[in-house]
Amino acid sequence: MARKDSESSCSSDDSHTAEDYTLANDAVVTKYHVAAEITNAVLKEVIANIKEGAVVGDLCDLGDKLILERTAKLYKKEKNFTKGISMPTCISVDNCICHYTPLKSEPQVTLKNGQVVKIDLGTHIDGLIATAAHTVVVGASKDNKVTGKTADLIRGTYETLEIAIRSLRPDTINNDITKNIDKAAAEFGLTPIENMLSHQLERNEIDGEKKIIQNSAEKQKGEIEKVKIDKHEAYAIDILLSTGKGKPKDLDTRTTVYKKNESVSYQLKMKASRVFFTEVNKQHGPMPFTLRSSEDEVKAKMGVVECEKYGLLIPYPVLYEKEGEFVAQFKATVLVMPNGLLKIAGLPLDTEVYQSDVTVKDPELQTVLKSALKPKKKKEAKKDDAAAAKKA
Repeated sequence: MARKDSESSCSSDDSHTAEDYTLANDAVVTKYHVAAEITNAVLKEVIANIKEGAVVGDLCDLGDKLILERTAKLYKKEKNFTKGISMPTCISVDNCICHYTPLKSEPQVTLKNGQVVKIDLGTHIDGLIATAAHTVVVGASKDNKVTGKTADLIRGTYETLEIAIRSLRPDTINNDITKNIDKAAAEFGLTPIENMLSHQLERNEIDGEKKIIQNSAEKQKGEIEKVKIDKHEAYAIDILLSTGKGKPKDLDTRTTVYKKNESVSYQLKMKASRVFFTEVNKQHGPMPFTLRSSEDEVKAKMGVVECEKYGLLIPYPVLYEKEGEFVAQFKATVLVMPNGLLKIAGLPLDTEVYQSDVTVKDPELQTVLKSALKPKKKKEAKKDDAAAAKKA
């Protein structure tokens, strides 16, 4: 999930050495792939249920339930092995930017045809995270295509994601990827949501050390550490673009998504807070979770207050763009490998449904967009050149 720059990352206790969990280890890459397969499959199923009359809370429940069911079947014999949700299912509609997963006691939000819906969720296997997000229009299909401003938004956001992914090459500076994101958005007449972050993924850390910011505000410039992308790193590349000015607002919607802040310790005073925090530790560990998943919502609402007040939990606030504007989100999990990039989580855009006449015209961005995730080896390139010469 994209996070505002003011939020801190966490670290977690780990009985294993860091070397055990690098992408140089084939077993680690396999676990990432397993997590990604579940993320993609569940994302597809949630999208299939997005239709007029669908209830947002029910869709959130469906995504979380499917992730837990599928992960429960795997690695049953492993000891000290965690698996499950790495990002609870969030369904954010129209000008709502992110992190919306309402409490069951709150009024139901029902989808209507024509609404722009963002679905964001994630899975982890042994603390190795694969997360993805996708945007659809309610009621859109091959017989009911999306065109105009909404299609430009969705196509533009998706192509900006593809450019950002293809910019994620070893030795690239994160600030250069930021420039490509901002330039690509401008090609479609869109604005990146201010100060949203893409993060390096590390074991048990959804917001790892290295960050890529989009549309950094003046006060944030220079605050994101300048870093190089390296081989054997994993990233969640998260792109959120708007038809408006891209300035997120925290309105009155209750925050329901949180994550433990492992850098803070505090002795909770209230019994309700202690019980709640113990359950968070037991059920979710270092992963983001939603209060919606609590069996006793009233006790969860009581317990979370003191935990948040003293910094034990980091909130993921529900953010909004200006009323009347629309926001799209596409996110993918990418592994930076010695032989190229692996986009393991994240779904392709259905270009038959979302038809835009706007294209990337900037020559540098065109080159990036057309570049292969895995560059061809010299022998393969020579064969292709020979085949092309024969045809000519």
